[in-house]
Amino acid sequence: MIDLKSMAPEELTAYLKELNQPAFRGLQAFRWLHQGVESFEEMSNLPKALREQLSQTCRLTVPVVERKQTSQIDGTIKYLWRLWDGNCIETVLMRYKHGNTVCVSSQVGCNMGCVFCASALGGKIRNLTPAEILDQVIFTQKDSGEKISNIVMMGIGEPLDNFENVLQFLALVNHPDGMNIGMRHISLSTCGLIKKIDKLATLGLQLTLSVSLHAPDDETRSQLMPVNRGVGVGPLMEACRHYFEVTGRRISYEYAMIDGVNDTDAQADRLAELLYGQGGHVNLITLNNVAESPLKPSRRIRQFQQRLESRGVTVTVRRKLGSDIDASCGQLRRKHIQQQ
Repeated sequence: MIDLKSMAPEELTAYLKELNQPAFRGLQAFRWLHQGVESFEEMSNLPKALREQLSQTCRLTVPVVERKQTSQIDGTIKYLWRLWDGNCIETVLMRYKHGNTVCVSSQVGCNMGCVFCASALGGKIRNLTPAEILDQVIFTQKDSGEKISNIVMMGIGEPLDNFENVLQFLALVNHPDGMNIGMRHISLSTCGLIKKIDKLATLGLQLTLSVSLHAPDDETRSQLMPVNRGVGVGPLMEACRHYFEVTGRRISYEYAMIDGVNDTDAQADRLAELLYGQGGHVNLITLNNVAESPLKPSRRIRQFQQRLESRGVTVTVRRKLGSDIDASCGQLRRKHIQQQ
């Protein structure tokens, strides 16, 4: 079955021309797809014969809400979507003063193996298509009735491990005839795939790159993040410096504060040394408890923050949202799998 929603307007136009349709049909179909239609029959300005033909030859991805949790504390909504093949992914809608942000997944499961993350439990099943990533934005907006203005690619999966599909998603969600969400309103998080970071730098996208660092030394980071064993903190930071030089875009470094593991003054000093002259900033994250992990949230976040600031590092502490609704990435999917 042909996946129309993963196509750019010019690709849709070319495909429909093969069906002897005029060029303007491509843009008509594109607009319908990005409004979240759930059947080809809803595309009322397309000829009935064409709608019937598309329904027989094309797949229209429509995720189903398997579970939905709404925080009674801050209104955060967490969705567990069931995809066409039965697999499930998570999406989170977060409300901020500057607008609504949706956190989307890029894969079913994850191969990176970070020990503090529930997403990695069970490994990667498959990559999401551009349409399946886009659907999370479209249908979260449609179900919640809340306009989405910002996107963070920090859900299940490693976005740069699904590089081409993620790039196509970015182009689609940024398109003026689609959701028209600007690149500067999109953040992409990676655990540090160096070759892909270098490749991303050449594209000159105006998105915000977030690097999941979580430790300033190889010994600690390799314990927390197996991906570091084949890379190392030094080469990763060199790739980040190169990215900043090429794009001029400041990198955000994510640092989950883990009690007794990565929260010492010495580690704060080492982190400050790594970031010297780079223009990046550190986003300290309160670790979410994962039942399968012995790691616990740090009790030294404020001291760590002050230590970094005294060394000239720009630091923020991420606002903790959805603490009452399985907020940690992958928890809701994991719970669903266990129940099944």
